[in-house]
Amino acid sequence: MEDITRLSVNLTSFKYPDGTVALSNISLRVNKGDFIGILGSNGSGKTTLLKVMDGLLKDIQGEVHLDGINIKRLSPKEIYKKMGLIFQNPDEQLFAPTVFEDVAFGPMNMGLDEKEVSLRVNEALRAVEMDSFAGKAINSLSYGQKKRVCIAGLLSMGHEILLLDEPTAGLDPMAEYKMMNLLMNLNREKGVTIVMATHSVELVPLFLNKLYILSKGTIVRGGTPEEVFTAPEEMSNVKLRLPAIAELIYKLKHEDKLPFDKIPLTIGEARREIIKIYQTVK
Repeated sequence: MEDITRLSVNLTSFKYPDGTVALSNISLRVNKGDFIGILGSNGSGKTTLLKVMDGLLKDIQGEVHLDGINIKRLSPKEIYKKMGLIFQNPDEQLFAPTVFEDVAFGPMNMGLDEKEVSLRVNEALRAVEMDSFAGKAINSLSYGQKKRVCIAGLLSMGHEILLLDEPTAGLDPMAEYKMMNLLMNLNREKGVTIVMATHSVELVPLFLNKLYILSKGTIVRGGTPEEVFTAPEEMSNVKLRLPAIAELIYKLKHEDKLPFDKIPLTIGEARREIIKIYQTVK
């Protein structure tokens, strides 16, 4: 099937009011059904880039297109019918007393009738596995549950593109894995296109199909995780590192001269490569 471009960014620069250049020479494309990561260290410009993509920051040198239309020509309502941004801290977006009321706020303001609002809210809460919490008070939820409610709020408005700023930040390892599985299911089963800003290199090869590395406000590399993760030195230059398993195999290959054909990015891939070498030398 031919790729359908939903969102494209061709940005020469974006400056803050004080003249500081926050982003420069950004070129990326988001196709329908993509699960994309924007990987960068703190201060690399990830949040600013997401705000540009969402149309919150429009004073840019360059263009952002949503379904082929310059985002500057679209009203906020036209943008939010299709795409929404979830901030790193869920408390910045949750304000209603209960889960149901918060998720219902968007569809209600779209002018939908009560029955349609209820259907959308219930479906969105089921999608994020929070349907049993509909009547719960927002302030009684865990941090991870609040993040799920934020996602449900966008899904209830029919959002087909989610922009997520560090969705796993502040979560313990189990909650982090559950969040990524939730996003993967939304992507693969519901067809939701996802762009996720993160600095967690361990998550990328497990879930994402495309990756951009952002350093000092500029995209320095893009492609599949296998194409982007190459050598520890290159990652160190942008204040990142390889996934732990990849760094181990890289050292075994280049320092201990073990004959690995490739540098695996996941435990499963590493296991297969190690077994292959073991069977060769046995």
